[in-house]
Formats: sequence, C-alpha cells, structure tokens
Amino acid sequence: MANRLAGATSPYLRQHADNPVDWWPWGDEAFAESRRRDVPVLLSVGYAACHWCHVMAHESFEDDGVAAAINAGFVPVKVDREERPDVDAVYMAATTAMTGQGGWPMTAFLTPDGEPFHCGTYFPREQLLAVLAAVGEAWRERRGAVLAQGEAVTQAIARGTGTLPTAPVDDAALAQAVAALRRDFSAQHGGFGGAPKFPPSMTLVHLLRHHARTGDASALELAERTCEAMARGGIYDQLAGGFARYSVDAAWVVPHFEKMLYDNAQLLRVYAHLWRATSSPLAARVARETAQFLLRDLRTPAGGFASALDADTDGVEGLTSVWTPAQLRDVLGDDDGRRAAEALVVTDAGTFTGGASTLQLPEDPDPAWWGPVRDRLFAARGRRPQPARDDKVVTAWNGLAVAALAEAGAVLDEPAWVDAAAVCADHLLAVHRVEGRWRRASRDGVAGDAPAVAADHGDLAEGLLALHQATGEARWLSAAGELLDLALDHFGSADGGFFDAADDAERLVVRPRDPTDGPEPSGTSALAGALAVYAALTGSSRHRTAAERAVAATGTLARRAPRFAGWTLATAEALAAGPLQVAVVGDGPAADDLRRTAWRTPSAGAVVVHGAPDSPGVPLLADRPLVGGRPAAYVCRGFVCDLPVTDPADLTQQLTVRA
Repeated sequence: MANRLAGATSPYLRQHADNPVDWWPWGDEAFAESRRRDVPVLLSVGYAACHWCHVMAHESFEDDGVAAAINAGFVPVKVDREERPDVDAVYMAATTAMTGQGGWPMTAFLTPDGEPFHCGTYFPREQLLAVLAAVGEAWRERRGAVLAQGEAVTQAIARGTGTLPTAPVDDAALAQAVAALRRDFSAQHGGFGGAPKFPPSMTLVHLLRHHARTGDASALELAERTCEAMARGGIYDQLAGGFARYSVDAAWVVPHFEKMLYDNAQLLRVYAHLWRATSSPLAARVARETAQFLLRDLRTPAGGFASALDADTDGVEGLTSVWTPAQLRDVLGDDDGRRAAEALVVTDAGTFTGGASTLQLPEDPDPAWWGPVRDRLFAARGRRPQPARDDKVVTAWNGLAVAALAEAGAVLDEPAWVDAAAVCADHLLAVHRVEGRWRRASRDGVAGDAPAVAADHGDLAEGLLALHQATGEARWLSAAGELLDLALDHFGSADGGFFDAADDAERLVVRPRDPTDGPEPSGTSALAGALAVYAALTGSSRHRTAAERAVAATGTLARRAPRFAGWTLATAEALAAGPLQVAVVGDGPAADDLRRTAWRTPSAGAVVVHGAPDSPGVPLLADRPLVGGRPAAYVCRGFVCDLPVTDPADLTQQLTVRA
C-alpha cells in the first residue's frame, strides 16, 4: 500500500500517513482512481487540533477491520480543512444540508465526479461499519438513485452559495445591529447566546468601533463585560496566556482546550483596543499575556506562527491544563496551595471531569503573591506531558497575527512585537508567494500546493497595512496593494463581493462563497476591511469604492444576523468614521510623543503613519514638512485637514472631535 500522505505539508495528513487505510490526498488522481475502480470516494475532513478527529482516527482509521472495509469499497481521501478551506466549505454545506448540522470530523461519500450523496460527521466504529456497508450496497444496487441524490445535493448547495440582495450598511443599520446584539447579550455571563460559547472577536471590535464613533455607552458595556468574563474564565489560560477555542458551557468555565492562532491573534487586537478605549489594567494584562503566548508557544523557527495547540494530550482532553487542590498543594505547599485553590476556583468537587478543575480568576490577587505563584505553577505544568502543535503556517492566520502584533505593539508601545510581525511578514513574502501567486500554507519553510483563498489575501493585506502604519516602511504598503489588486482581479463577483476561490483555481462542484464571519473573517469581509484601510492610507477612491461595494454585498446578512457579520460591521464602522488620517513627521522623543498620542485614538476610521517628511512610497507623508524644525502631526478627517500641531495635547484635542 502506497503511503501517499508521508510527504504532506499538513501535520493532520501526516498523522494519518501510517494508517492501514489506503489514504489519498485530495486531487484529480484520487477521482480518476474512483472512476477506474467504479467505487465511491470516502472523503474525511478534519484538522490536527480536533479532539473528535483523533477519537475517530483511533477507533476506526487505525483499526485493521475498518480499514479493510474502506479499502475494499472506496477510494479514501483525507483533507485538512485548514489547508483546503474551499474543499471543506463545499462539503460542509452538503453535510449541513443533509443532516441539519456540521462539524469535524466530517465524513462524506462522493461520486467519481465529486458530487456528495451521503454525509455525516463523527461515526463510532460500529456505526461507521454499518454506514460503509449500506453506502456500498446502494452504490452497487441503486446506482441511479445515488447519482440523482448527488446531483440534487450539488444543486442545493449551489443555490445556497447564491448572492443575497446588496444593502448598504448605513448609520441606521449600524445602530440596529448594536440593538440586536443587546437583545442577544447574556447579562449574567457576558457574550452572546448560550453554550457552546465562542469568543465573539469581530463583534467585539465592531462594538468598540461603534462606541468610538457614536459615543454609545451600551456598545462599550457589552464589549467590556464580555472581555472581562472571558479573561476571568476557564477559557483563558490563567498561567500561560491565550484563549482556548470555545467554552462548552455558557459561563466560560470549561473550555474545549485547543488553542488556535486565529482566535488569539484577533483577541490580542481586541484587548489592545479595549485598553485604548478604557485604560483597563485587565485589558492591558491580557493583551500582554496573549502576545507572550503567541511569541513563546506558536512562533516557528523561521518566524511564522503555527496554527494551533491540540485539545488533548496523550488522547486525554485537558490533561496538561487542569488541576486538583492536592496538585496545587504539591507544587506550592499547604498554605499557598489552599490560597491558590480559592483564587483559581479549584474545588474538591471539580469543575471538569474526574474531580479536576479548570483555572478561573474571578478577581486579581495581590500581584506580589500571585506573580511568583503563577510562575511556579506554570513551571510545574511545563513538566507535564504537552499537547502537540500543528506547525503549518497558514497565510490568513499569520496575516491576522501580523496585524495584531503590529497594531498592539504600536498601541501598547511594545516595539519587539512590531519586530516579530515584520519577521513573520518577510517569511510569508519569501515562502508563500510562488511565481506571483499565493499559497495557502507552508511547513518547515516549504510552501504547500494548496492555493490561497480570498481570506488569505484579505487577512495578509490587513497585516501588511498594520505593519506599514507601525513602521512607516513603504514596502509593506506596496505589498498590500499588490495583494489587493490580485484579489480584485481573481476573486471578485459582479455584486462587489468575493468568491472564496480564484477564477483560475481548481474547479470544484460548486465555487464556494461564504459571506459569514465565523471564527475568522470571511473572504469578502477580510478584503473589505483591508481595502478600506488601503484607501485611507493612499487616498485611492477606487479601493474605497471596492470596500463599500464589498460591505454592501454582505449588508443583508449584517442586517439580519449581526453576530455572524462582525467584521463586515466593523468595516462599515470604519467607513462611516473615516478616513481619519494622521501623519507624524520627524524623529526623536518629541516625534515619539506625537506618535504615541496618535495611536491612542480609538476612531474606527483612523490610520496612522510616521516617518521622515516626503518618505518615498508613503503618500501620507508627502508634502508634510517639519514645523519650525520640530516634529509635527498632520490630521485630515474626511478629506478636510487641520493645521499641523507640534504639541501632543493639541493633537489629542484634534483627535477627540467626533465626525
């Protein structure tokens, strides 16, 4: 049996390389084999940090009997959803349409033409064997009905990817979205909706931007209370920093322990924005600890960022992270152990399975005591078995990390974060750009074959634009402009939105286009946000119009379901508030004071650039000289410019005027 997954760039595929299942990677060769053998394709989709993917692998894909049944009757194809989000989107739509729910692992049976005719998610071993037998019999005995089912499902998901009516997201729609979020808000626990509960990263940015633009105190309250509840709950890693993927309960107590790059990058940005709006010490602490987590635990040797840490260790979810009172006493001694148990809500009954507890921090303890205790517990946890790391470098998620580190580094005055963002961006430009086009992911400095999707272009452009603002270097602006023009040429739709796959990418049974902002921005909203920032930095009306059209393309969704259009609404707030352009010219301590003041503005539409007057390739610095030989700040709002100022207090006054 050929081992076709051994050389994959995806750690998830490599996890299955030695299975007795005769796996094929996604590609034309697998479907050609399906036609040659006249058997269906069994498509299995998951990702490396997925707990139930591991369970199904151990129960079924490592089992010789199950493997024999799969190999005899099917061409099995394994896909990493994080490496091929376009493939995942098509067949997840089919799974949801057929079963009413989705999730991973995803299991789909396809015709040799790729049309899905039976779908599901996790199947226990015996159930999977029964499904394999039933599907095989249907393929042999009722081929016509199977093919008709595949065609009908394909047509249904094609209709589901159709466009919604365009609708501009104006002031009234933005106010209505906040009102809808107030109705969905959990007054008891913060956040929106019930269990399971996911960090609403993009919605939090939307709320903070709405407050900055309008002064709506309720928008700030929703964001602030949610951020505090998450930061004090078990979903936040009280020892190592960083957030887990979601909470299985409504109170943020018990997380699903996988820690994803895209969540933590976005939440770093959220807490930096919250600190900027409120000067909250909690927000500053969480931002710093989350940045530390990214740099310590997810950074790769080449300077990119790995995708995730697993939910489980040695097959046990949460094994590394949960504690009992006795374990705390073993590390800290009786007195500090009891005190830590009280502070961290570690009880004899436990909040997790087996009498163990996740760590919460309802109140900040005395830092003189808590700092050394936290260090000792973190060191002790480091001696436990550790979760595996999915070390593929995904373009979109690294773009989010670049944006977060560059922007938070500028806001919180942490130049090392900005430097790390620049190293990551250089790595992406060197490895992920192949013959003028972009790849989705790499591993160990080698780009994979999967092409970049729309979100890769939008999120990376967003990161490069944040880096341009934090450093004043023209090359980041130039690279972002090239990315955005490439996206406009190859992903654009007639209504102003964007398809997820390029017009010259591999043809799937449906060209995917998902407008919803889920755990990360959709392709359309990611590009809309970056286009809006690029337009503000360059004055390009073409790019601003493209941003407005992309927001309008998702406007109906934003009006109907604002929780699932967070980044569209955040971008609409930026367009409504801006452009607010701030250029700081000069160097030295006086220029640094002006730059720090500029970065403290919470305006949704603000862009900030600093550097020498007339720096080549930096439009906002053109024709902006020093004033009396002193560093100066130039503020333009909505294409109307104020007089330059040299005093930070005067700059603060200019920036606090609301549009």
